[in-house]
Amino acid sequence: MAVDDDSALQSREFAWTPADFTRIQQLIYRHAGISLHDGKQAMVYSRIARRLRDTGHGSFRNYLDWLEQHGSADEWQEFVNALTTNLTSFFRENHHFVELARLLKEGGAGHEWKVWCSAASTGEEPYSIAITLADALGLNGRFRIWASDIDTKVLQTASRGVYKLDGLKNVSPDQLRKYFLKGTGHNSGLARVRPELQKHIQFFNLNLIEDSWALREEFDVVFCRNVMIYFDNTTQRQVLARIHRLMKPKGTLFVGHAENFSDARSLFALRGKTVYEKV
Repeated sequence: MAVDDDSALQSREFAWTPADFTRIQQLIYRHAGISLHDGKQAMVYSRIARRLRDTGHGSFRNYLDWLEQHGSADEWQEFVNALTTNLTSFFRENHHFVELARLLKEGGAGHEWKVWCSAASTGEEPYSIAITLADALGLNGRFRIWASDIDTKVLQTASRGVYKLDGLKNVSPDQLRKYFLKGTGHNSGLARVRPELQKHIQFFNLNLIEDSWALREEFDVVFCRNVMIYFDNTTQRQVLARIHRLMKPKGTLFVGHAENFSDARSLFALRGKTVYEKV
């Protein structure tokens, strides 16, 4: 296991041992399926140290003991929130939205489209999906989007639907006009998603490794991008199998650029660049 150098250890507010890191690895794997490799020690220290300060604990050992013995559901959620990574942007990996637009054209406006975004983060991805659907089907088109995430804090941001204009550079001027309301006065530099678009999206908390998912739909399209990279092979297979069961025949799965599901050929067939079809 990699260890930090002495100077880094001496400059830290809290003592930090390999045993602390191993224990956190085990706990986050057990509760969220996330596999933290040894190179994540600095990140883990920084993020969990905030929980120590917020809860008044003087050491990682004391905090982790308390968490396991007396931690509330809220504190377990804070622990998970602290260790999730939320890197996102509007129309990230844009070829997926080009392909989604093609599928919509092929499927026709009369079809009721059901899409699940399984890692909604702060909302840029599900809103990009919604914009693509609205461009093809109209704001009153027949489509619904389920947008979930394990991190409750980012879901609050997503539900608000307010973004800095600087973060909307991949949204076209026409889309910005159609789907956003620009702020004025003290809200200058911000834009809010129009209610007419937002009404198509349902945001909710979901842990992909839990036994029961609050989903009973059959989806035409699932976005599960840059999620599986945090899971080991066993967890990946379990999650993929459950996603497979929730999809319509020949449904489309979009995944991240670093993800490869060649071991799941019985579930999904590659149909394009990080685009899979349900088998």
